[in-house]
Amino acid sequence: MEKNTCSWPNSKPLDVIYHDTEWGVPVHDDRKLFEFMVLDAFQAGLSWSTILKKRENFRKVLDNFDAAIIARYDEDKVQQLLQDAGIIRNRLKIRATISNAQHFLGIQNEFGSFDSYIWQFVGGKPKQNQWKSMEEIPVSTAESDAMSKSLKEKGFKFVGTTICYAFMQAAGMVNDHTINCFRYKEVQELKC
Repeated sequence: MEKNTCSWPNSKPLDVIYHDTEWGVPVHDDRKLFEFMVLDAFQAGLSWSTILKKRENFRKVLDNFDAAIIARYDEDKVQQLLQDAGIIRNRLKIRATISNAQHFLGIQNEFGSFDSYIWQFVGGKPKQNQWKSMEEIPVSTAESDAMSKSLKEKGFKFVGTTICYAFMQAAGMVNDHTINCFRYKEVQELKC
């Protein structure tokens, strides 16, 4: 029997796995949150499918998204990354990743964890939306606007409201599975 699902995975294997196991699941691990921040920034102007195909390479060359290591990357590392066809070779996004890692560490110091800071934008628990179709899902909300503004004030780059909303979806801050999707209730019932 075929399961009802959101329409966006389009039968692409990596998209389907991501949709069925990760998308919308609340994340509270700082390393994983930083991974989503980085990947969503690299996604700007590209498809999520492209990012998923390169995700393992990103993990490898970006020291498994360890912000403390990335924050210390030098110009030699930037040049090395620019030569790596396994990732998105965009100079601005690579430099932003390093700068964002430094600001990420600053937030950890200020708030005790990035998790404590970032989840404040949804009051500490996932927002349970009730979309009937993918067309209803917004690309930004008041919450993503506030997150974008705050992150920019803290020095982050590639954190516009649309990128922030995609991050919120990835990190499970919002449940944007359509109500007919088999994952909607499963994600809704997860303990945050």
